[in-house]
Amino acid sequence: MAASSKKRGSTPVYIELKGFLSFFILHELSHGELSGDELALRIGKRKGSILTPGTIYPALKRLKKKKLLFYRREGRKKYYSLTIIGKKELMRLYKIFGACFSGLKSKIRR
Repeated sequence: MAASSKKRGSTPVYIELKGFLSFFILHELSHGELSGDELALRIGKRKGSILTPGTIYPALKRLKKKKLLFYRREGRKKYYSLTIIGKKELMRLYKIFGACFSGLKSKIRR
């Protein structure tokens, strides 16, 4: 098998979801407040791999800087939520993804 088509678990090596991390974060936060660890677990399950702190926290910092989310502290933990701007951006992304991936729903199985 060629290197680009080898599989690790159920995720083929040649499929990268890195560009979707910000979208996944916004989507998961649309369901309610979550800590960075909770986000990493949920997105990791969706991706089929483990997200490291070096992956999730820089993304959270970028999204906070863009005013798409905010956090509150509870002890040492931070709990993240969407801002109004973040909710609007997520709705915009849903429309874009809907247009890009329309017609694929019948091909995608869970």
